[in-house]
Amino acid sequence: MIDGTCQTFVSDCHVRAAVELINHTWDPVVLSALRAGPTRRNDLLRRIAGISDKVLTQALQRLRARGLVVRQGNDGRAPEGRGAVYQLSPLGESFANGPLAELAQWAAANQAELIESSTTYDP
Repeated sequence: MIDGTCQTFVSDCHVRAAVELINHTWDPVVLSALRAGPTRRNDLLRRIAGISDKVLTQALQRLRARGLVVRQGNDGRAPEGRGAVYQLSPLGESFANGPLAELAQWAAANQAELIESSTTYDP
């Protein structure tokens, strides 16, 4: 890194590290859903249309491993996920309410153009 900017193909680039936080399709959706506050897993399943139980589990595990989501509860008597509440960590809040929220605003403002360009793309 020179002068705070990333050079091509540098593996420890801060931009690359940030982009990897939203590398998986459902991770930014789960983060956005958790912006509303602490939520039980089954409520997340209902709130996020189109996500499967397995994919939500994987996303929550990834986001917890990255320190963006914390899990509280489950006294050991209930099966995994029941009784547990998921919420954004301070790092997750700063990401979801900062760059992720900005990305969502940009996408909304440019939705028509994004849809148009995705339908005309032919590799």
